[in-house]
Amino acid sequence: MKKSKNTFKLTKSAILKIKSLIKNNYNKNIKFRIYITGGGCSGFQYGFKFEKKNNKTDFIICQSNIFIIIDPISLQYLMGSKVDYIENLNGSKFIIKNPNSKSTCSCGASFNI
Repeated sequence: MKKSKNTFKLTKSAILKIKSLIKNNYNKNIKFRIYITGGGCSGFQYGFKFEKKNNKTDFIICQSNIFIIIDPISLQYLMGSKVDYIENLNGSKFIIKNPNSKSTCSCGASFNI
């Protein structure tokens, strides 16, 4: 586990949603993992999940008393990004505004670098 400086930001909306999910569904020691996988219509896609444990190579970032886990490969693509949470007519979801992406799909779930 490595501690990292804040390489990205959580919006107030994302902070409130993550804290709400932790409070309602998990124990207070759970961490929020953000990761990138291959796939999606633009090449890469974002993933989010809650985990109790982290890997030795993971980076841990703490923002607003939320512990965020990011693996080293995903971290390089997330530098400078902003994580937001939106609710609209299309549903609700976490989204990432990533300055490193060259293009994104129309739903915002996948991107290209």
